[in-house]
Amino acid sequence: MTAPKTLLELAGADLSLPRLGESCLVLIDLQNEYRAGPLALPDAEAAIARAAQLLARARQSGAAILHIAHKGRSGGLFDREAERGAIIASLAPLATEPVIEKALPNAFAGTDLQARLAATGRKNIVIAGFMTHMCVSSSARAALDLGLRTTIASDACATRDLPDGRGGTIAARTVHDVALAELSDRFAIIARSDALI
Repeated sequence: MTAPKTLLELAGADLSLPRLGESCLVLIDLQNEYRAGPLALPDAEAAIARAAQLLARARQSGAAILHIAHKGRSGGLFDREAERGAIIASLAPLATEPVIEKALPNAFAGTDLQARLAATGRKNIVIAGFMTHMCVSSSARAALDLGLRTTIASDACATRDLPDGRGGTIAARTVHDVALAELSDRFAIIARSDALI
């Protein structure tokens, strides 16, 4: 039996990694909400460390950098006026790096993300952030429809345990791996963050 191939491989797509300096780094929902409380992710700290290293390399290389922050309601999840809704300090945007607030999982929905990316003239985006199965996935899927070429920094993303609908639990790492496998089939190139230079 032969090893399975992705639809991208079967189509002969270019799967080479983009150069950071010629790309847009899109950091999705790297907010304190995911470090503690009901949405704490088991692998958040490792993903944050990788995202911070990726961000530093992106800044050095001249990448366009955009920060996405989920905006919830006051006093609730992702309250942008509270510490829990703030972008993680080690990933804080520079004054020249826009912060785009969103209300839905897809970072393009109801925001000017598409226009900001188009203004850079770059077609390659690199995504890191939270959660792999939710906002990272929905944004990567939308990016394909918009003609963008997406790479996911797999170890700079994380997600949480999910109920399986039958009384059990699916472990966060399994959810993460399955989400990445789904994206790799047609929507994105999957790479470790340290491979992106």
